Amino acid sequence: MVTASDKFSDIRPYNDDEIQPAIQRVINNNEFLNAIIGFRFPKAAKYLGFILKPLLRRYFLYRWGSLKTIDDVQVVVGHYLQHMIDSTTTQFTYSGLENLDPTKNYLFVSNHRDIALDPTFVNWALFIEKFKTVRIAIGDNLLSKPYVSDLMRMNKSFIVKRSVSGMREMMKALAHLSDYIFSSLQEDSSIWIAQREGRAKDGFDKTEPAIVKMFYVNGKKNKIPFSDYIKQLNIVPVAVSYEFDPCDQQKAQELYDKAEKGEYQKSQFEDIESIVSGIIGQKGHVHVSFGTPLEADFETAEEVAQEIDKQIYQNYYLHPSNFIAAQEESEKIKTSSKKEFTQRLQSVKPELQETVLNMYANPVRNHITS
Repeated sequence: MVTASDKFSDIRPYNDDEIQPAIQRVINNNEFLNAIIGFRFPKAAKYLGFILKPLLRRYFLYRWGSLKTIDDVQVVVGHYLQHMIDSTTTQFTYSGLENLDPTKNYLFVSNHRDIALDPTFVNWALFIEKFKTVRIAIGDNLLSKPYVSDLMRMNKSFIVKRSVSGMREMMKALAHLSDYIFSSLQEDSSIWIAQREGRAKDGFDKTEPAIVKMFYVNGKKNKIPFSDYIKQLNIVPVAVSYEFDPCDQQKAQELYDKAEKGEYQKSQFEDIESIVSGIIGQKGHVHVSFGTPLEADFETAEEVAQEIDKQIYQNYYLHPSNFIAAQEESEKIKTSSKKEFTQRLQSVKPELQETVLNMYANPVRNHITS
């Protein structure tokens, strides 16, 4: 008999008995150790790497060698996350969880601004309010390195196979993913997934109906009416807002190159670099707004997407940086905030400044028109 765990073994997060083998693989992965050394000790990496590597391996063995379960990993991640919040944000707040039931499972569909931090901040808010943390959808394009895949799946991430080729294999992967999401919600876990593939680099959050259609593949297979199935998913829109986006210049450069040159050449490790920039970069005030479950009788994926967008636009926490960029007169804008944003904008290349302004202004425009 095939268990649910075996059925989804190719995409699901690791189970407790897989944690320590994964840790051993990571600790003994030279590429992982070189990446850490290069990041923490860039000047010494070239000459002292052969000394630092065994020391670093011993350090991780000391810190991670006793971890046996998913919960153990979550405690360690929580420690790192607390340090990150203390050192890179001025404030972390959240709203809307009072309208949700901590005993229920939800499909959280959020806007997408940062590769790793969007679900991380959602999880932190849930953790504070004694909700179960979520399983996180992550594209296989980010898992090109075995150690990255191990680290992600140790921390409750599951894989979205985007690199499959051929229509038959693509439909098979979508059906498998849809089945996994529904099974998780029915059994023991909430889910986080972005409203779109790829970050909203222009600050304009928009749900892809294709994501909703993927949700329904399993419902269609089991001949469950669309409206009924959507209700069973307990979809909750989530808006994550950053006062300052650590990757705003990189995003603007990509948009600028596409507009001026017709294409953008992504470097080999750019996604990993964006993850690191997001984690260590200054973010100012970060707010997570949880919406209300979708309970209406929706007929199409487009209608569901529109409702998700509506809630994200209305619930998005607008920071002074957003109002300043949109040139809105508001009592919320303090002189210090204007000075800080102006200094940030002046540090951006002149040709990218308009793109960065729109990135921060679009949430205001969406809020006004929603």
